[in-house]
Amino acid sequence: MYKIISVANQKGGVGKTTTAMNVGVALRLAGKRVLLIDLDPQANLSTYLDFDRTFDEKPTISHLMMTAIGQMKKLEDVKQYIRHNEVNDIDFIPSDINLANADCYLAGVISRETVLKRMLSKDIVEDYDYIIIDCLPSLGVLLMNALVASNGVIIPVQAQKFAFDGLGMLNNIFEQVKETLKPDLEIIGVLPTMVDNTNASRRIVEQLRENYNEKLFNTVIHRATEAVESTAKHKSLCIYKNRLGEEYKALASEITERIEKK
Repeated sequence: MYKIISVANQKGGVGKTTTAMNVGVALRLAGKRVLLIDLDPQANLSTYLDFDRTFDEKPTISHLMMTAIGQMKKLEDVKQYIRHNEVNDIDFIPSDINLANADCYLAGVISRETVLKRMLSKDIVEDYDYIIIDCLPSLGVLLMNALVASNGVIIPVQAQKFAFDGLGMLNNIFEQVKETLKPDLEIIGVLPTMVDNTNASRRIVEQLRENYNEKLFNTVIHRATEAVESTAKHKSLCIYKNRLGEEYKALASEITERIEKK
């Protein structure tokens, strides 16, 4: 069975892009076929993968969604939008700033929440074991598209002050999508990120455990400068020796185990 996973939290700066990238590469290192989709107009995942719009004239996810509105593009066209990053050995569809206009150009579209799902037809999805969507920090139509297209959600939560800001609204959106549009949508897990050795950080992890119980991942991601360096180098933490890379590999194993138990 194929798996499409959204990495989502309406709060910015919680490690969504770092998680999407490094879980994807960790799964790839474990022998899985993985496609990453950047669904954020800020295009941080695309930058992490060293995508440069100046030297790449092929359409991005922004163009793909705009052209999919009236008449869905043929499957072979969607496949042509996929790039391959050699350094990290992973396939991806990049984003660009034009995606910021999605709320406008999807406003009059019937079933606008399903555009991404319709694009990711069975044939293209079955080319991969996992498709991971890096979502923007917003509760608008793009997040709805990601959730409707997905089977599961990973929620990174920064183990710092204001960690719970917006989680209630995200949970409400999740429940609405599950009840009305995607009955098989599940929270795979809640991931504590930027964990440090402070009482405040430990309290937040414990509160997350109380709130989410078995949905809280056993793996946590610690705060470390390696994350910033990894982005600057355009190399996943998982392809060179460091603590965070090992944590993301452990997280990928935990994700696989949880999904296979379903």
